[in-house]
Amino acid sequence: MDKMNNLISRSVLVLLGVILTAGSAMAIDNSDCYTCHSQKDMKKTLSGGEELSLFIDEKEHSVSIHGKNLCTSCHDDIKELPHQENLKPVLCSKCHRIETRVYNESDHGKAVSGGIKEAASCKSCHGEHHIILNSRDPKSPVNRKNIPQTCAKCHADEELMKKYHLSEAHPYQTYMVTVHGKAVSEKDEAYAAVCTDCHGSHALYSSTNPNSKIYRKNVPSTCSKCHENVYKTYQMSIHGKAMGAGIKDAPVCTDCHGEHTILSHEEPASTVYPTTISKTTCPRCHAAERITSKYGLPIKRLETYMESYHGLASQLGVTTVANCASCHGFHDILPSRDLNSSVNKTNLAKTCGKCHPGASAASLSKLKVHLVKGGDNRILHWIRLIYITLIISVIGTMTLHNLLDYWKKLRHSFRLSLLHKTQHIKWTFNERVQHITLTLSFIILACTGFAIKYPQSWWSFPFRLEKGPELRSLMHRLSALAFCLLCLYHLIYITFTETGRKKLKSLVPDRKDFEDVLQFIGFNLGFTKHRPHYPEFNYMEKSEYWALTWGSAIMIATGLLLTFENWTMAHFPVWLLDVSTAIHLYEAILATLAIIVWHLYWVIFDPEVYPMNWSWLTGREKK
Repeated sequence: MDKMNNLISRSVLVLLGVILTAGSAMAIDNSDCYTCHSQKDMKKTLSGGEELSLFIDEKEHSVSIHGKNLCTSCHDDIKELPHQENLKPVLCSKCHRIETRVYNESDHGKAVSGGIKEAASCKSCHGEHHIILNSRDPKSPVNRKNIPQTCAKCHADEELMKKYHLSEAHPYQTYMVTVHGKAVSEKDEAYAAVCTDCHGSHALYSSTNPNSKIYRKNVPSTCSKCHENVYKTYQMSIHGKAMGAGIKDAPVCTDCHGEHTILSHEEPASTVYPTTISKTTCPRCHAAERITSKYGLPIKRLETYMESYHGLASQLGVTTVANCASCHGFHDILPSRDLNSSVNKTNLAKTCGKCHPGASAASLSKLKVHLVKGGDNRILHWIRLIYITLIISVIGTMTLHNLLDYWKKLRHSFRLSLLHKTQHIKWTFNERVQHITLTLSFIILACTGFAIKYPQSWWSFPFRLEKGPELRSLMHRLSALAFCLLCLYHLIYITFTETGRKKLKSLVPDRKDFEDVLQFIGFNLGFTKHRPHYPEFNYMEKSEYWALTWGSAIMIATGLLLTFENWTMAHFPVWLLDVSTAIHLYEAILATLAIIVWHLYWVIFDPEVYPMNWSWLTGREKK
């Protein structure tokens, strides 16, 4: 009996203690908290030296979603005032159990529990105290219109994205210029897609997680929340059925439209812009050897389309010409054997009739859109064969005929240059050898150099063959070495030989050169009756020489930096390689165009010297 009485007594004391404790907590009214926390200068210094404001605006907090709650309902470790300095972290899970459980399983939740301070917690998105508002409140951080800016607090930080190896470097910036971002920011459309619509809010996972809304197989259903009709159409298409069957290579919405770069089909930068669809979007799969061979798809679809009238017009930028989607459909793509397919023979009249009304259904049923060379269309095969033969024979005969005539006139011109009595020796044998060496090395350098920038050009054909890249590199470097040695030899020649010093002195510009320029232009315009009388070298030759000198110095300097790139990276900033590459390219373009436009005119195409000024071989020139 005594034991029973003692047990009852202890139970009553414990219950009384709980009631008294609860009473003391309940006795702490919000007004008691505001006694201190309404002071604007109330701050706390954190361990890292940062100052944290402890000011709470009573009026603003009262209208927040937690405005009717007691401060101690969240800060439940406060039992009396004044309270201890360091309080426990507030646990939202006491009230928001389901949301917390879902969040803890998400990527953000796991990151926080793993000790990553930068990971988004509840307050990162919802805010604290008076900022926590109903999501329908326009001032709430989680209001639909504000969600992109809320997510951007972390995801617009490029360095932070790199730190955690996130695939999107600029998700906020790219989103804001998309059709969805513009609908939110410019058109103020309440239901335009924001971050949480695609990625989720509390249940946010990586794209590699099958539970993620952006997991590849889940992308169509995620987009269907807004684009339901398009989704149902896609499900019935060959792409949708393939994805439903578990074929991972089947395209989903983001493969054609992009992710954070979704633009309107009317914008030229869009992946579904009319001229882009056939050029890059569809070929990503249908021109990929891995895809076509793996799934037995028809080959050369891009090549044969581009050779058609539609393809040629598309390459010129014509947006009204038929592209892949014009014929095969957009979301409703079906195989041609399907009676509902827009490219089934029974539907071609309707499909082609969209652009070509009145086209014969009978003839269209036999139409071959993708014309494969040497295919089963015998008429086109023979027309192609006849014309190719005709072109080769006719143009080849014309070329041989004119080459014979040109060779005859070239020989005659060369003999006359040797017999002309008013000529004088302008170039010594040494100088002519220098010029020939310069010419050969320049041509090889230009061809092998531009082959990198323009790999599809006709002159780069040999370098696309097996071992071609190695051959190109070897030829470029050997020619560069020959060019450098020539420059060194020329420097010695004009410095240490009497002939060279005289030539250099003659090439120095003077006042007469500027007068000659004005007189020459005036003569060609009819303002003066006489052409200028030039000394040994005219202003055109002088300008060429010094331009060549300047250009050679630039090309050699940048070429050495690029050749010995490891040394360059060890002694200079990395960006110097990019600068050197750009200068090397543009100086090469400038030099090549100058040779074609300026030099070749005066030594070949000038009617007074045509078909050629032979002084580069004979050394002789008219006085």
